[in-house]
Amino acid sequence: MSTTQFDGVTVNTQANVYFDGKCVSHGITLADGTKKSVGVVLPATLTFNTGAPEIMECVAGGCEYLLAGTSEWKQSGPGDKFSVPGNSSFQIRVTEPYHYICHFG
Repeated sequence: MSTTQFDGVTVNTQANVYFDGKCVSHGITLADGTKKSVGVVLPATLTFNTGAPEIMECVAGGCEYLLAGTSEWKQSGPGDKFSVPGNSSFQIRVTEPYHYICHFG
């Protein structure tokens, strides 16, 4: 099951807009200082670079992803998660809006 809400958070009201609007997210900070982002990727094939490790959680929609150094595209749908190492990258292919939570660290 996907995460449906976070309680007691601070939300950055200015959106992060990437790839000419194909990805839009908002940063949130939980009460314990944990940082996450919530957003949507619109239909496209995009490449993201990571600094810190990330866990991508699908809330709605779906995607295919390809981690750096691998050759097999994998699917992710509602409730699914995939991990991306820090200082790495991944490609994402989206054919319908992909709603996600990015868990950092």
